[in-house]
Amino acid sequence: MHITQGPQYNGKASKRLHVMAKPIGAVCNIDCTYCYYLSKQDLLEYKQGCSPVMDDDTLETYIRQYIEGQNTPEIIFSWQGGEPTMLGLDYFKKIVEFQSKYQPQGIIISNDLQTNGTLLNDEWCAFLKQHNFLVGLSIDGPEMLHNAHRTNRAGRGTFNQVMKAVELLHKHQVKFATLTCVNNLTSRNPLEVYRFLRDEVRSPQMQFIPIVEQKTFRTTAPQTWQPQEQLKQGDKRLIPGHKNSIVESWCVADEAWGNFLIEIFDEWIQNDIGKVFVQYFEASIEAWMGRKNPLCTLGEICGKGLAMEPNGDVYSCDHYVYPEYKIGNIHHQKLDTLAYSTEQQKFGFAKKRTLPRQCQSCDYQFACYGECPKNRFIRTQEGEPGLNYLCAGWKKFFSHADKAMAYILRATGNPVAHGKYSDAMLRDHLGKPSVFETKF
Repeated sequence: MHITQGPQYNGKASKRLHVMAKPIGAVCNIDCTYCYYLSKQDLLEYKQGCSPVMDDDTLETYIRQYIEGQNTPEIIFSWQGGEPTMLGLDYFKKIVEFQSKYQPQGIIISNDLQTNGTLLNDEWCAFLKQHNFLVGLSIDGPEMLHNAHRTNRAGRGTFNQVMKAVELLHKHQVKFATLTCVNNLTSRNPLEVYRFLRDEVRSPQMQFIPIVEQKTFRTTAPQTWQPQEQLKQGDKRLIPGHKNSIVESWCVADEAWGNFLIEIFDEWIQNDIGKVFVQYFEASIEAWMGRKNPLCTLGEICGKGLAMEPNGDVYSCDHYVYPEYKIGNIHHQKLDTLAYSTEQQKFGFAKKRTLPRQCQSCDYQFACYGECPKNRFIRTQEGEPGLNYLCAGWKKFFSHADKAMAYILRATGNPVAHGKYSDAMLRDHLGKPSVFETKF
């Protein structure tokens, strides 16, 4: 038997963790209609009227364990919420101090911070620049589209505050990426959203997140759905806004998600490829090339992105912060022990092992592997459970982009490992026009 050695660093097996740390939990200063996390204040039994804050002991324990649990040249911390900037700048100065205290020689420590931007000012941005934070800025598009769902607690839109944050980030040259939620409204205006982010926000990196939640999501954990709740693909009760819909009215519809991606992709490939970074498109190119998809939602397995609450409780995933998916607490078990536990491995490998037959026989299984398991709450036409709500939209996009993906890879001298225009498919059909020679 031939045994191959895995990735090494400093003479030892390479280990990498990723945790979305939520030092202020679900507390936020705005009240987005579609937020999947605000309800956790009730679900996780936070004390009445008390904002949970990760105390100094838990914060230091987490930072130490996170660093000690990894063996890699760069360690990346992710800070999320709720709204983490509500903790104040001094709290983040303390974070940097703890990181410096435990930083191994020769190891780079990086941070990313997800924020709605409303509390950013010159002092914040100077700090973020000084310590090389990557900021994820939530913005849904032009004013009307953004303000439709992203409002403060008085019901007023937050667009003007977020645009002030955009200018501050540019002024201080802070690295940032935009995170745009694709909902019932933004999905109908793809080019308006994309061109605004490109031309007005001048976004260096764009992330588009499909908003999908069942009406029971506040109390019912994924994969605990009742059989009668799982409708067949194409059922009208899966349409957001339908009188008997099982999903929230602000969700993106399945094919609307595909149409959104297609319109932006066509604009991107004609005008912006190589100049504008769109996360889903870049990740798909990797998949067509035969590499592992860098996004957990589209990868073969998941379970590598844990979530941690202010008290040190650790959950299998940011979208699985429910009692059923709590795997431990850093005050009782080491973080790396939790991350590599049998329970967590079972969670991660279930993504591939539970694929319905419709996915297993799909031409584009390699591109999404059934996407995020939290969205697998419908049945195939044959009645098999476990199909992703967004399946029709993803397949529509992948089918549309297939030829262009092959063109991009061949034009840049890269292999085309997958798709209907792969290198293998072309070899099997010699004499037919090459996709490289065909306009798309």
